[in-house]
Amino acid sequence: MFEAPKLVDDLNVTLARYAVFGHPVGHSKSPVIHRAFAHQLGIALRYDAIDAAPGTLATALSRFAAEGGVGANITLPLKSEAFAAARAHSARAKRLGVANTLAWRGDHWYADNTDGEGLIRDLGDRHRIDLRGRRVLLVGAGGAAQGVLPALLDAGVAKVTITNRTPERADQLCDWVGDPARVQTWYLDDLRRAGDFDAVFNATAAGQHGEAVDLPFSIANPRTLAYDLSYGKAATAFLAWAKTAGCAYALDGLGMLVEQAAAAFELWHGQRPDTEPVHAQLARESRG
Repeated sequence: MFEAPKLVDDLNVTLARYAVFGHPVGHSKSPVIHRAFAHQLGIALRYDAIDAAPGTLATALSRFAAEGGVGANITLPLKSEAFAAARAHSARAKRLGVANTLAWRGDHWYADNTDGEGLIRDLGDRHRIDLRGRRVLLVGAGGAAQGVLPALLDAGVAKVTITNRTPERADQLCDWVGDPARVQTWYLDDLRRAGDFDAVFNATAAGQHGEAVDLPFSIANPRTLAYDLSYGKAATAFLAWAKTAGCAYALDGLGMLVEQAAAAFELWHGQRPDTEPVHAQLARESRG
């Protein structure tokens, strides 16, 4: 097992504190991932999972900083609150308006967003998938979709079609991007008339609630990449749809999770860990 022991009791010293905040957050693999990275590079730290209900993140972060917290990962549904709680922001966090990584800078939180980087690194470096020229369907219009949409455009996709259960949210995300030549919306109920896509990204939280998004098989072709930004059980229904639809690739977001975590780790510690052994171990465990 690659996970490092919790060193705070063994060393009897005060360690720099890191944590992932979310609601719910008990399922998060971030503590395992970051402890493994730290063990790999010989860095002593404490990393916890902290549940923060919507509307309480700013208070929770202030308490965390007062208790020695110096770095935080942020998961659903708190990424907009994380952005608002920070006083300084990276260029990509400013572009996105949501944050998944926070670093304590003396008297304030600095916000970044590593989701898009994590997605592109997983697809390009791990799976050798080139997105250039692809026609993409992005299912969902919340913080997860917002966090990866600019990265997809920067990767050279030809066009992105956004669909969402609430059409107004999809329209808002499309308007936010401000690139009508490459980004459009389509009603979820009308997707059967939309033709097929080269890639379908599921950015909804449906799977986390045991639900499935009703997608027609006609949107896929034998070359289609199907990718769920969630991982594990939350991605089961979408991946089952992708395999039944005959997609060339049916991938969950475990690789994206590990890669975005590595980018956050590098922001905090100035060193980038080797993600392959961590990803491989988590993948083996997920297969049981």
